[in-house]
Amino acid sequence: MSGYAELHCISNFTFLRGASHPAELVRRASELGYRALALTDECSVSGVVRAHVVAREVGLHLVIGSEFTLENGNGLVLLATSRQGYRHLVRLITHSRRAAGKGRYILKTDHLCSERLQDCLALLPCDPAPKSKNVLADRYQTLSHHAKRMQSMMPGRAWLAVEQPGYGGDRNHRKQLQILSREVGIPMVAVGNVHMHARTRQPLQDTLTATRHKKSVAEIKPALAPNAERHLRTQAVLERIYPRGLLDESVKIAQRCRFSLDELRYHYPCEFVPADLSPAQYLRQLTETGMAKRWPDGPTEKVMHQIEHELALISELNYEGYFLTVCDIVRFARSRNILCQGRGSAANSAVCFALGITEVDPARMEILFERFISRERNEPPDIDVDFEHERREEVMQYVYQRYGRERAALTGAITTYRPRSAVRDIGRALDLSQDQIDCLAGNLAWWRAGQVAPQQVREIGLDPEGPVLRRLLALVPELVGFPRHLSQHSGGFVISHEPLCDLVPIENAAMADRTVIQWDKNDIDTLGLLKVDCLALGMLSAIHRAFDLIRQYRDRTLTMATVPAEDSLVYQMISRADTVGVFQIESRAQMAMLPRLQPRCFYDLVIEVAIVRPGPIQGDMVHPYLRRRAGTEEITYPSEAVREVLERTLGVPIFQEQVIKLAMVAAGFTPGEADGLRRAMAAWKRHGGLDHYETRLIEGMRERGYSETFARRIYQQILGFGEYGFPESHAASFALLVYVSAWLKCHEPAIFTCALLNSQPMGFYAPTQLVQDARRHGVNVLPVDVAASYWDCTLEPGDSDLALRLGLRMVRYLSLAGAERLIDARQQQPFTSVEDLAHRATLDQGDLRALANADALSTLARSHRRQAGWAASGIEKPSPVFPRPHIREAVPLLRAPHVGEAVCADYASTGLTLGPHPLALLRDELQSLGTITSRDIARKHNGCLIHTAGIVTARQRPASANSVTFVTLEDETGSINLVVWQHLAKRQHLILVGSQLLGVHGQIQRAGDTIHIIAGRLDDYTALLGNLTTRSRDFH
Repeated sequence: MSGYAELHCISNFTFLRGASHPAELVRRASELGYRALALTDECSVSGVVRAHVVAREVGLHLVIGSEFTLENGNGLVLLATSRQGYRHLVRLITHSRRAAGKGRYILKTDHLCSERLQDCLALLPCDPAPKSKNVLADRYQTLSHHAKRMQSMMPGRAWLAVEQPGYGGDRNHRKQLQILSREVGIPMVAVGNVHMHARTRQPLQDTLTATRHKKSVAEIKPALAPNAERHLRTQAVLERIYPRGLLDESVKIAQRCRFSLDELRYHYPCEFVPADLSPAQYLRQLTETGMAKRWPDGPTEKVMHQIEHELALISELNYEGYFLTVCDIVRFARSRNILCQGRGSAANSAVCFALGITEVDPARMEILFERFISRERNEPPDIDVDFEHERREEVMQYVYQRYGRERAALTGAITTYRPRSAVRDIGRALDLSQDQIDCLAGNLAWWRAGQVAPQQVREIGLDPEGPVLRRLLALVPELVGFPRHLSQHSGGFVISHEPLCDLVPIENAAMADRTVIQWDKNDIDTLGLLKVDCLALGMLSAIHRAFDLIRQYRDRTLTMATVPAEDSLVYQMISRADTVGVFQIESRAQMAMLPRLQPRCFYDLVIEVAIVRPGPIQGDMVHPYLRRRAGTEEITYPSEAVREVLERTLGVPIFQEQVIKLAMVAAGFTPGEADGLRRAMAAWKRHGGLDHYETRLIEGMRERGYSETFARRIYQQILGFGEYGFPESHAASFALLVYVSAWLKCHEPAIFTCALLNSQPMGFYAPTQLVQDARRHGVNVLPVDVAASYWDCTLEPGDSDLALRLGLRMVRYLSLAGAERLIDARQQQPFTSVEDLAHRATLDQGDLRALANADALSTLARSHRRQAGWAASGIEKPSPVFPRPHIREAVPLLRAPHVGEAVCADYASTGLTLGPHPLALLRDELQSLGTITSRDIARKHNGCLIHTAGIVTARQRPASANSVTFVTLEDETGSINLVVWQHLAKRQHLILVGSQLLGVHGQIQRAGDTIHIIAGRLDDYTALLGNLTTRSRDFH
């Protein structure tokens, strides 16, 4: 026998130890001609799916195992030989992880027994580093006891792992292990204890070690590996340092480990099906009941045919359990009056609509079920359900309670290094000062695509050619993308019929009462595990609150389904881009599109949601659609079949379903093949793999009489979709929320703003912009007042309509407990003074100071905020001797703050002001600089050169527009929309990133009422704000 199998190898999924990705290790082992590779991350199988995929691709035998450090310090590597062995391995990992806090594990010797280690093989590693004679004696004595115990527990299935890393004591180490092997009767095997695929990763491995110890590399020099030999070595090198017998033994062991992840079988939970019904019968029963509610007069023949088609395919693929599980979760939410809505490709399902999972009526849409479930694809469907973001936890705990923690857990999410976090950790490891690290990390703007360029280092006064910084700049690209720790998916549950820990380890999440599996969504997709996404959506919370307020103040009950449809006033408002706060169409890109698209019906909103996406933009579909909609470009179709697919979008493919249908009708693809095309185009930018589809698509179209020009244009549009194309069903689900939120804003602006403020944080705009927008729409906004405010913002009868009262939640640094005591005391009896408030609500100085700073005590103090602050600061804390101490003293006459001071105090305490806009106070100074206002800009013509300034409220760099940054400025007369091209962003990077009051010299770009300023030069006027601090919302 010849060759070698590496049986002890960790990847970077042994966080902050391993220095190579699983795929890198597998590919390198294959290149070196290894017979097998065992991935043995510490108490983890997080990286095995990625390794499995590549091992299958390159034809390498992958062994699955895990290493452990027992509580007594002994090491252990376990390898799974079979499905049963894998089951025992992952159960042991689960037990060890669940016994400790997040990111840790505890494995005691008592936890090891022969029953728990069936069909596993054990390697017993021993540190080969040379030490003093006494230390070595203790080391081998400890190993002897450990070996005897494991040999008795696993006779014939345990080996001494022989490492030869070249630390200076290899020969003596192997000699001692040979003696121990004869004494205990346990064989030896060669292992590498591999930490990286190539020796070039040693500097990164040292950096990771320093980060793990929270020290610099210099401080932990003794703990670092003395050389770079813990990599995958060539067989020639291995044969020089190991006897042939030890290498052959590694291959024999690998041959005993025949388990593959392909053997895993997953079954959907379905024990809640009534005993007298099969899952298929129960699903049909629930569907028919739902149909009667959805279509009281009966479904159309088309819908009925669609439902029968879906039920037949669901039954053929045995997916009934999945649909019943999601239906059960949604029914629970509705029983608790939790607003929810399914979206994504699930909205292509008429069955989902009948079950109440989705809200898109298939009778109103062109749906394509194969986008959701495909016979050829042979993978489970994926249903996303959005729940109110503040009540989603109720749903998640229901899932745990319903299915048990043995069978339900959240999908893992691997938190990886990004440029900023990589710079911080590497900077600390290289012993840079905190100031240097902060400067380097702070200078990494998100619009720089994560590249650390020497010029960026020079901008902050550091030398990129210095040895330390040169090393940092080399290490950052290597570390970016490395896993940092296991986190939890935003809401993806994996639920199984059998114990989940037989498939994948489960561990504790950071949040209490949550558990998470060690695989992420890509891993479970690869293995075909069911995932139910219980996602949180802030707009659902806001809509629910708005409906409650309408019922309270208008005596009218509304639901998502009963909001008056196709309201012309709503579409007029949307077409003016008056959409601050409206779901999905409040971003800069969407607001720029609305006046051009001029939505006039619900389907226009569906198109609007989908068209402002990287896919249609990069596929050059937006401008042709707009020209055809405006009547300036002829609409043509090469065939009647293509017309049927593209007519509703004027001959331009905008949705993923259209791409799939085009491949079917024009190129002869089957539904499953067409969906394969969709999946391939979603990943082609990362993995390639579209070449054979290109040939098949173009040849198929030519065979059916289409021109090559048309075929290639369609193919280029498909490429443009990339991974960003929207399914029509998903766009329709979002469009419903767009319309409902727009209707609320149009007809009930006070109620809508109140609901938005009480649902923060969410959306694109901060509370200050929401309040400013509400006031522009005639809403009377009242300040925070301890005599009238509750925790949430509320509504009060006004002179002509409802007024919006800001809530105590707006006051920074006010405790929730203090606010609740305040409200309880006020409900018993109105406060008579600040002192009365402090004593009856038992407020401490921190809460009193927060209220005074927010000017919430002025009414009670019958004076201004300074006088109220003085009154609050003089209140003594009660004591047993003086329960209500009161010291009479003269009240000083403090000067009232001037307007500018009041505005600064407002922003500091609540993040907004109801007084004059800050720039109204600075207008004279700004005018002297030559700036004009937003109102002035609106009067200017296209192409005019202007100089303006405003407070930065948002910066946005969409994925669809890598070369541009959108910036929104605000002054006392309105908003100013800037377009900053990449060359200017690079040249004036620090001003663009750091300015709070931004000046701009630029040119007006005008199309009707839509105005943008193309920036030519930026100026930082932040100093004019003095003590005023504002915060922008930045998106990328």
